[in-house]
Amino acid sequence: MNIRRRLIPAAALAALSLTAVSACSSGGASAENAGTTDKFDVVASFYPMQFLAEQIGGDHVNVTTLTEPGQEPHDLEISARQTAQLQEADAILYLKSLQPAVDEAVTQSQVKTKVDATTLTSLEEHGTEVGGHAEEHAEEDGHGHEEEGGLDPHVWLDPVKYAEIAEGVGEAFEKADPDHAADYRKNTAALIKKLDTLDTEFTDGLRNTRTKVFITTHAAFGYLAERYGLTEEAISGLDPESEPSGARVKELAEIAGADGVTTVFYETLVSDKTARTIAQDANLETDVLDPVEGITDKSRGDDYIQVMRANLKALQTALEAK
Repeated sequence: MNIRRRLIPAAALAALSLTAVSACSSGGASAENAGTTDKFDVVASFYPMQFLAEQIGGDHVNVTTLTEPGQEPHDLEISARQTAQLQEADAILYLKSLQPAVDEAVTQSQVKTKVDATTLTSLEEHGTEVGGHAEEHAEEDGHGHEEEGGLDPHVWLDPVKYAEIAEGVGEAFEKADPDHAADYRKNTAALIKKLDTLDTEFTDGLRNTRTKVFITTHAAFGYLAERYGLTEEAISGLDPESEPSGARVKELAEIAGADGVTTVFYETLVSDKTARTIAQDANLETDVLDPVEGITDKSRGDDYIQVMRANLKALQTALEAK
């Protein structure tokens, strides 16, 4: 991804006294508390990893997070104190390529248990358009679409892939903390059951809709679109900070008209200016489709499951589910 972030050099540690991130609204503490308890201390890179650690670890883990509530995780810069505290953790749970600063910090860390979620499921190449409509459209008119893509890290938005990651995280916890392996195994099974139920709800809820095409701020929902037979048309690519070209904006207006799109979705943690402008110009509605990268007071739910169910309702309304 074309995100220009930099880890603070290790040589500057002694000169810095930066404050670590604050506690997460859903219960995760700041990274400065890592390694200071009698529990199995896990540092999670951002909310989807934190949720897994908390659900699977239960009472046996102390979960801390590197990404402050309300902060766009792609923008994360790691402080000197956070870098030092990573060394005290029993395990690090992260998703490689989403946050370059985290990747570098993990590489430098001597922590024995490093769990990269991307190794627990398969990733795919996605661009600004993902789903069945992309192939059909290309075959019909040979139109060349603008693509700002690459290997897509947004796997947690597909409940099936998220469940695969959960299973791998559970196994990693069992190995690293064998005294509580039975509980980790039980908690993992319970979480996978919840995700299976969520998958069924999406499958049933989106099976019969008037249109299958939805427009989003950035290309975060490609896996979800592919899983449930939809087409995501993103204003920008995988990087939420990238700006769309004039040609892309014009193309989206044409797509909206051709495919009966009613709504342009924006996100909670990035600017909604472009989405609202496109919606206004095309006489479309706007609504939130949350990539669940962090939980704040503005989130439509208190955890991953609740926010994903809110996303389902928003999609059902926009796609006119029958």
